[in-house]
Amino acid sequence: MSDDSPPNVLVVLTDQQRWDTVGAYGNPMELTPTVDGMADEGTLFEQAISPQPLCAPARASIQTGQYATEHGVWKNGIELPDVDHLLGRQFADAGYDTGYVGKWHLATTGTDPIPPEQQAGYDYWRAADLLEFTSHPEEGYVYDGDGERVDFEGYRVDATTEHAKAFLERDRDRPFFCFLSYLEPHHQNDLEAYVAPEGYADRYANPWVPPDLEGVPGDWYESLPDYYGICRRIDECVGDLLATLEEQGVREDTVVVFASDHGSHFRTRNEEYKRSCHESSVRVPLVATGPGFEDGGRVRELASLLDLPPTLLDAAGVDPPDPMAGRSLLEAVDGDPDEWRDEVFVQVSESALGRALRTDRWTYGVYDPDAEGTERAAGDSYRERYLYDLRADPYQRVNLAGHDDYADVAANLRARLADRIAAVEGERPTIEPAAHQHF
Repeated sequence: MSDDSPPNVLVVLTDQQRWDTVGAYGNPMELTPTVDGMADEGTLFEQAISPQPLCAPARASIQTGQYATEHGVWKNGIELPDVDHLLGRQFADAGYDTGYVGKWHLATTGTDPIPPEQQAGYDYWRAADLLEFTSHPEEGYVYDGDGERVDFEGYRVDATTEHAKAFLERDRDRPFFCFLSYLEPHHQNDLEAYVAPEGYADRYANPWVPPDLEGVPGDWYESLPDYYGICRRIDECVGDLLATLEEQGVREDTVVVFASDHGSHFRTRNEEYKRSCHESSVRVPLVATGPGFEDGGRVRELASLLDLPPTLLDAAGVDPPDPMAGRSLLEAVDGDPDEWRDEVFVQVSESALGRALRTDRWTYGVYDPDAEGTERAAGDSYRERYLYDLRADPYQRVNLAGHDDYADVAANLRARLADRIAAVEGERPTIEPAAHQHF
């Protein structure tokens, strides 16, 4: 590739993968040697936060670069809007060969094929809207761009990887943009279980337990061996993808990004796996290699997944469109970015209606007690619910909301959160302080 040629771009997005499953973030179980190697040679973002800890809203935010209340997919089961600034369309308009593989979850077709007009600018298509219902861990099907069913046997992560490899190996005379969206390590919904490849869970029968889970009721005890086994297999498949790039002679010319849409708290914070402001829900792995990210080291600045679309476009030499709310992380990689953000805004919806700020030190969260489980995207009033000091309590085991000693901290964060809600959603809500200390 000549110096002025745009790079290829490969995004590997997992589902419901905690940031601390990755060795480069401190996991001691050697689950992710491939991603750890990417971090060593490229850039690791230490504090990457999902703007919406729920599958469809987070994925729509990555495809649009907007908050859930802006693009409208604020809960699962809402169709992605057909707008010009969709990520696949932006790359297609820039002359890229575009491909999407895996879980879509941004249509309303269920187990039926997604029509071409809803494929968001991607040319090559091997995907299903609700992949967890067109497949099980060892068999299933996706659809091609014409709506024809493509069956597979074998572990779903492997099959999805093979479809992505087929796209990477296509003959072409232009750069490519490939978005690979794994369903894993998300649990299999109709089994209510995480399912690793055969034999993989046995390797992790005595798993390392993250300190936020240890001693807390939830289903982490029975789930972690399979969950870790899935993460290990994903990492091996990422290695296969990198080997394919090497075989094609384009590894050094390709930006490769590894990330997840949100994490999993294993039913320790509410009755399911995410939809909360806790680190286990919102903090995700984010690692990048290739042109612009070589030897970037560890970036401490707060990153949002909303930064991913403008970052990818910036790396490709494409000006991000105005509707995208994030900022190119290449500025942070280059060092000392001017006036970088000091907070990340998080929206929570569907089973609970909440909002949160994540700063370098604090997690501050509010909720609407009258809207839990209701059909509302936003509220005009909230009640203070969470306050964690991440320096003293990185595993968020002590909730300081309502504590008199932290009243000034809460008041400051309360005003800042109201400002952010007003800026993003158009109306400034009232936020009622916590009346007593929460636990």
